[in-house]
Amino acid sequence: MSSQQFSLDGSGSFPVPDATDMRFGIVVTEWNSHITDRLLQGAIQTFSKYGVRESNITVKRVPGSFELTFGCAQLAKYGLVDAIIAIGCVIRGDTPHFDYICQGTTQGLTELNVSGSIPVVYGLLTVNSEEQAEERAGGRLGNKGSEYAITAIKMVDYAWQFQK
Repeated sequence: MSSQQFSLDGSGSFPVPDATDMRFGIVVTEWNSHITDRLLQGAIQTFSKYGVRESNITVKRVPGSFELTFGCAQLAKYGLVDAIIAIGCVIRGDTPHFDYICQGTTQGLTELNVSGSIPVVYGLLTVNSEEQAEERAGGRLGNKGSEYAITAIKMVDYAWQFQK
């Protein structure tokens, strides 16, 4: 389902929980930073909108998308955050490198979710062109960073239900 048909922002029948006491980590890539920085800003603005204090947001940078798994694992290891967003952008090129990076990163982040104790939100844009990346980083399709933040808030709320 495309994001033009579905919204996570609480405007429908699924409200966004209060995030005042939640702590978030964001691991963002340096590669394609002209896109990932805009996704990061979208996430931070959305966190602020839902009550997350700036002091409760930790941002760490890694060189590329393949390194997101290690970055997220290290951030999760010390229990300083309730959820992590992995933000990256891979644009298809002329070689199979795109497929290897996307597959490896997806597998690594999935493993963190299965074996870890906190949610790791998949914020890896996998697009065919620069134009598609721009459309999803504040362009005509909105800012996916905002969706990542809402997902993180909802997943922390979900996880907290089992800790009470």
